[in-house]
Amino acid sequence: MSDHDAHPAGDAAAFVAKWRGAWPEWALVERFVPASQREVVDAWQALQFEWQEAAWRGDDARPGEAKLRWWVDELAGWSKGIRRHPLGAVLQKQPVAWEKLAQTLPSLLAARFRPRDAAEAREQLQRVARAIAQSERVLLDRSDTEAVIACWLHARLARHPGDAVPTEFTSHDDAAARWSRALLAHWPSARLSPSRGIALSLARARLASGRPDAPLSPWSALWAGWRGARG
Repeated sequence: MSDHDAHPAGDAAAFVAKWRGAWPEWALVERFVPASQREVVDAWQALQFEWQEAAWRGDDARPGEAKLRWWVDELAGWSKGIRRHPLGAVLQKQPVAWEKLAQTLPSLLAARFRPRDAAEAREQLQRVARAIAQSERVLLDRSDTEAVIACWLHARLARHPGDAVPTEFTSHDDAAARWSRALLAHWPSARLSPSRGIALSLARARLASGRPDAPLSPWSALWAGWRGARG
């Protein structure tokens, strides 16, 4: 049974809850997102979470490949006013080039494999991240490709660290820490929507804490969220 069959139509909340489970800090910092944007932000972040899990989860790549193919078809349907997945109840009506975004999802298959170095880690996500940033400008006014890549690279290290660290770092005992420092050393700075700014700031704070998978303390989360929302 696929994820979209497991929930009644319109039950986007179940998918939002999965994303929020990885980011419990969001309950504190969402106050910095304009109220008019919060439903779309929740669904948009949950959608990216679904793609990340399809690309990176599990030892067997085949289920994830099948899910990404399903998403290609689903987003193509959204461009024609047809939806099956519950998140489409919130997102499909938005004036995003859904079919153009769909065409980039197969490139995530390469992102399943350990990159050789930092440049390849970014390159694996470049095509999808560019399309996400373009879509985000429609949904939320502002975005940046490098900011999307940074958020995704943190997400991979936090949730699926097995193949997240580039080969150039793996000969060291503190490989994950070295990769975190390398990410922080080239952390992007851009004018972003409040939600992307918050996501970028939270990811940076987690990396700086030395525990990319661990939620921040309430005070640290609020400080990072406030700074991120200010752009």
